[in-house]
Amino acid sequence: MAVKIILLIIFFAVMLGIGFYSRKHATNVNGFVLGGRSVGPWLTAFAYGTSYFSAVVFVGYAGQFGYKYGLASTWIGIGNAVLGSLLAWVVLGRRTRIMTKHLKSMTMPDFFGKRYDSKSLRVAASMIAFVFLIPYTASVYNGLSNLFGMAFDVDYRICVIVMAVLTGVYVIVGGYMATALNDLVQGIIMLFGIVAVIAAVLSGHGGFIAAIKELAQVPSDVMPGAYASFFGPDPLNLLGVVILTSLGTWGLPQMIQKFYAIKDEKSVHTGTIISTLFAVVVSGGCYFLGGFSQISGVQAAPDGSVAYDTIIPMMLSALPDILIGIVIVLVLSASMSTLSSLVLTSSSTLTLDFIKPLFVKNMDDKKQLIWMRALLAVFIIISVVIALDPPAFIAQLMGISWGALAGAFLAPFLYGLYWKGVTKAAVWASFICGIGITVSNMFLKYIASPINAGAIAMVAGLVVVPIVSVLSPKMKREEVDNIFECLEEKVVVEQKMALPKEED
Repeated sequence: MAVKIILLIIFFAVMLGIGFYSRKHATNVNGFVLGGRSVGPWLTAFAYGTSYFSAVVFVGYAGQFGYKYGLASTWIGIGNAVLGSLLAWVVLGRRTRIMTKHLKSMTMPDFFGKRYDSKSLRVAASMIAFVFLIPYTASVYNGLSNLFGMAFDVDYRICVIVMAVLTGVYVIVGGYMATALNDLVQGIIMLFGIVAVIAAVLSGHGGFIAAIKELAQVPSDVMPGAYASFFGPDPLNLLGVVILTSLGTWGLPQMIQKFYAIKDEKSVHTGTIISTLFAVVVSGGCYFLGGFSQISGVQAAPDGSVAYDTIIPMMLSALPDILIGIVIVLVLSASMSTLSSLVLTSSSTLTLDFIKPLFVKNMDDKKQLIWMRALLAVFIIISVVIALDPPAFIAQLMGISWGALAGAFLAPFLYGLYWKGVTKAAVWASFICGIGITVSNMFLKYIASPINAGAIAMVAGLVVVPIVSVLSPKMKREEVDNIFECLEEKVVVEQKMALPKEED
């Protein structure tokens, strides 16, 4: 117990120290929200990766999908690395940075408002972001409950409140730069922690080969050895999870905002590599570990249900105290980095895209900072209240939040970066489609899995936006040309970055 407490005290002291160190970067709105758009590749890549993976992934998703799909759940981690990190950086990174700076946009709703010349789109997007980021935040808190119960035997509510206060302090004081620096520290902890935990768990089963043999003996209705097979017992539903957790990052405000703050071209290239490798180790490692859930000793209830959130804590309970301490710091790192990103995104969005344009139009820089810091505290309080008394579907809240946000935002954001023909009506159609499918399915349950519902909402938006754009009135040509002119500006680069034209 002493080892665990000492590790936690050191961890919290470092987080707070970084927060107060970073306060010099949070003296204006641009610095508080985007770190002055001067964040280097390592900080940006780790900020992206640590915002991506939280306690929900490590405790909830790894246990749940590892139990359902066996070793094939590792495909989720591979999808997160390739589609959710590598391709997201390649397709969105550079263009997002260029166009958002040209439009002087600091949030995703602000991008929609300026890209499509619509204040109502900006306000609607800000409300969607605020509403659906709250349950996501609550699900992050909830993902820690069983882990802390296993390690400390303390009241979950105390853990939630302490975490909320610490996260709030360093984000309120230091803004984006504090979250980015803390994300770097937390990301390094996550990298080393997940490797150590996997090695310890496999060692407890006699090594990798012995664990695979044991997993292959687990009975399955599909085929013998299904849980140790390449695609697992249910490849179709596995694909839905891969799509939601990987493609979803392309439409999440707290993820996309990381591209706004990139410093330069070199940061894009380096950040792409670092972010992808980080996802391979952390996400791939989490789901690979979860793939051995079937041999962890978990028992199904008489009605056939399984307490998925208890699987990973059960797998870790037999580890030495020093490793349990490392795991706790690992999951805290993942969770606090995600929480800081969520609360900063939500408070900045609500201030800049809802309150300022509708109620306090003459808000100066100083007042905007005050509003953002106040709303940051309010957002944390609301999410803590939900987490302390979670509804029955709390375990599915991340899927619902990701489905609604990415279902609404992914298509109009992606097409808006590349295609001049996207219309306002198409953006509204995407908002309605994404929110409509996800929310209606919560009550009607016409799609069995909220995960699959979220994946379908994203794909539906990608289909709906071009169709509606073709059929609806276009934006003025001059306005659109002015928006896209930033992509045509000539810049001088070193020859290693671009091949020269051959002379005739």
